[in-house]
Amino acid sequence: MPLPELLYAQVVQSYRRRRIVGVKHRVVFGSRLAIEQMLARCGWTINTAFVERLTLDLRQCVAAIGRRVNTLCQGEAGLRDQVALFQVYHNFVLPHASLRQPLLIPEPTNGCGSAKLWRLCTPAMAAGLTDHVWSLKEVLFYRVPPWPQVQMV
Repeated sequence: MPLPELLYAQVVQSYRRRRIVGVKHRVVFGSRLAIEQMLARCGWTINTAFVERLTLDLRQCVAAIGRRVNTLCQGEAGLRDQVALFQVYHNFVLPHASLRQPLLIPEPTNGCGSAKLWRLCTPAMAAGLTDHVWSLKEVLFYRVPPWPQVQMV
């Protein structure tokens, strides 16, 4: 059962001869008004652009998911590992231009171009999970704590 706060909408596209002829919005969880109010805060509407962009990034970064590729992921575990690495890279390492934040005071760049006007931001920073853009080295050397062991009674 989903949480009552969950807001979820779909864009249903109708095709005729491989061309889009109609677009309908379908609310799966929540109300249309609540979804539109949430998106309006950021100046957005219900659309497929975010999912399509993520799908393209995923296909470009994970070779086994790309279309017409000759690479193999060597089983389900290999694919799972590639997707997990992509998720961490996409959310912690790669700054997204749409999430950048304006600086209150421009920062000088020590003679290497004009002053810095924006603070780069990753999805993990926007969600409050971290306070800086991670390097790939930092991600690869991060020590993940072991899962809690459950005692069988």
